[in-house]
Amino acid sequence: MAKGGFRGMPGGMGGMNQAAMIKQAQKMQQEMLRMQEEMENKTYSAAAGGGMVKAEVNGKHELVSLDINPEAVDPDDVEMLQDMVIAAVNEAMRAADVDSANNMSKLTGGLNLGGLF
Repeated sequence: MAKGGFRGMPGGMGGMNQAAMIKQAQKMQQEMLRMQEEMENKTYSAAAGGGMVKAEVNGKHELVSLDINPEAVDPDDVEMLQDMVIAAVNEAMRAADVDSANNMSKLTGGLNLGGLF
């Protein structure tokens, strides 16, 4: 490669110098860490069975609250209660994932960085 970068690209990178690129990457990384911390402190709620079972998860995907209406407890149909708990928890997790993906998309300007961040 010729000294001075690629032909037609001053500085070798289309005018953007490496220091500016590094500074931009560091800024993005700091913003991502701030956003990650914010997400971990958020909670996401969902209900199943017409509100008979309510689940709340945090941004770390930890179940932090589970509320079961006593009317949902039928000793003859434990499987239905189990299904409602699973549905409520999974829906709360999906809400956390959607929020996380939306925030990451805002940070990256819609670029898919493929696990880079």
